[in-house]
Amino acid sequence: MGQGHSGEQGARNVSTEQLSRELALRFARKCFTPLEITHFKDVFRTLADDQDGIHYWKEETLCRFLAIPDALGPGPVVYQMASYLGAFPFPSLAPSILTIEAMLKVVVIMTERYGKVLKRGRADRNKLLFRSLAVFDRRMSSVYEKPSQDVLDSLQIKDGEPAESAIESPSSHVPGFPIDAAANDAEEEEDDDELALAALDSLDAIEVFKHDQRADTKIHHAQIPIDNFRRLLMLLLVVAPLDAQESLAKRAQSLTERRIERLRRVSDSILWSFTPEKNAGIFYHSFNTIIAASLPYMFDGLNPLFEHFLFSKDIDLSKRKRSSSTPAIPPASPALVVDTPLEPLLPQEGEILNLDVLSQLSFFLKGSNLFRRLRPLYMGGDAGFSIGSFEQKVLNWRAPSILLVAGTRLPTSPQSSSERAFADKLAPKRFPDGAPGNSTNNRVVFGAYLDAPWKQTHKEATGGSDCLLFQLEPIHEVFRASTISRDYATFNRTGVAFGNPPAPTKPVSGLSSHTSLGPVSLMLDESLEFGVFTHDSTGGGSFYPSQTRKSDWQDRFEIESLEVWGCGGDEEAEKQRAAWAFEEREAEARRTLKLGKDKDADRALLEMAGLIGGHGTDSGGSMG
Repeated sequence: MGQGHSGEQGARNVSTEQLSRELALRFARKCFTPLEITHFKDVFRTLADDQDGIHYWKEETLCRFLAIPDALGPGPVVYQMASYLGAFPFPSLAPSILTIEAMLKVVVIMTERYGKVLKRGRADRNKLLFRSLAVFDRRMSSVYEKPSQDVLDSLQIKDGEPAESAIESPSSHVPGFPIDAAANDAEEEEDDDELALAALDSLDAIEVFKHDQRADTKIHHAQIPIDNFRRLLMLLLVVAPLDAQESLAKRAQSLTERRIERLRRVSDSILWSFTPEKNAGIFYHSFNTIIAASLPYMFDGLNPLFEHFLFSKDIDLSKRKRSSSTPAIPPASPALVVDTPLEPLLPQEGEILNLDVLSQLSFFLKGSNLFRRLRPLYMGGDAGFSIGSFEQKVLNWRAPSILLVAGTRLPTSPQSSSERAFADKLAPKRFPDGAPGNSTNNRVVFGAYLDAPWKQTHKEATGGSDCLLFQLEPIHEVFRASTISRDYATFNRTGVAFGNPPAPTKPVSGLSSHTSLGPVSLMLDESLEFGVFTHDSTGGGSFYPSQTRKSDWQDRFEIESLEVWGCGGDEEAEKQRAAWAFEEREAEARRTLKLGKDKDADRALLEMAGLIGGHGTDSGGSMG
């Protein structure tokens, strides 16, 4: 009877260092295979520094192993994140020395392998990443201070303490710096971290964690410095398309000055979605809201990056011991060992879509549907800006697609006859232009993801609830589909639109002749010369309004570039070519048909066969 009470009392009396160590051991047993742990230990030992019996990784070691590009400057930020995550689940132990146990926890969290131990963990990973990036707002700082010699000395193995464990490392604890000290905790509600609670729940040590939380800086008092986040964003854009075991060094080779400037421009667009003009840093509420709404896959590139810890180049599996009855395995032929060149991430770059914008798209569209999966369907600069050429290129693509449009905001007063004609089609402008962000040239980039094939829409719209409307410049934001209205996408001779009701085929008496615009919508006119993006914060249309920008705005712009990219592989592209070839043959057959003397009878017969269209309003009927 007293067993449960005794176990609970023992869990409360154990130290945080012991619990942290126990969690690392549990991660090692349940989140990795024995082979992966062997590789991990070999990687760590090969590069670890040794001081008085303590094996640990320095910042330079971590950055060199991960091949973090010096040109982007994210090394100190990545090290700060690792030194915080290494102390998990006790914030008061951060920043920690990166011993083997600490690094194991870093890899578990970065690669999201904690599911076998922490059943409630996945939803709370973003909060943990925020804490690893944030500093207390009273003393905004770029990075954590480096561990001192005194801290290293405190890690020396004590007499009688075993030097070996399941992952062979002494426990570590680095005292928190003054920036981590709590302030006014007595007046605040306790801020429990669900991921950490899940960890301690797995160890039956919730009370110890809650006690430790009293010494933790409250999350709502912390901010991520803007410069730190910009450097991390640039790194995340580069690692987004990273494949398993692909070295980041290969990607870093393309970091020319021009490429870095492009990365910085894309990063600034994302940064401005966190409204940096109002604060010196990014607060948790803003971080959590925007990541969920507009950047749900932003951190996915960290998974393959930290998977490198689980593959050691120094371990030769062909030399493992074999029993006498096991036949020798011949070494792999050189042809199988040589790296096979991968297909390019994009078959070609467009005027809008390049590798950096592609990575930006992968922050809210799954990278597995983008990298090496996009095909150019329509390029305005090559095919011409007309509805006819647009229709010819995009119809018969039997898979989802992405439309991108870039242009320059129009002046308040029309400057030309074409601008005046476009303005006359719209109701008088009620909303101001959108926020300029960090842009000085009035450039805007909008886009839409269509989850269904393109088709002519006269009476009803196309698309489904997975459609997205988004802005890429000057501020990154995603507007998700609503079910209040299902006018997701329309395409006909009056233009291309997302979030607008289909235009009536004929003028209706008593109704305004102005184009009807949805509360959150994008419309391109029939000449593909001008476009308009509308954001009414009250919502009520086919797309939800912004969750962070509560203002109303409308951007009218002159189209400079327009592209449509098909999401699919060679199979979809071949189907589109076959469909177009079939239609061309049928059209040619209709053109060369010779009618007999009774032309009316022959025409009626051809109409019944469906080879030519009738003169009536109905294209056909049903029998029975």
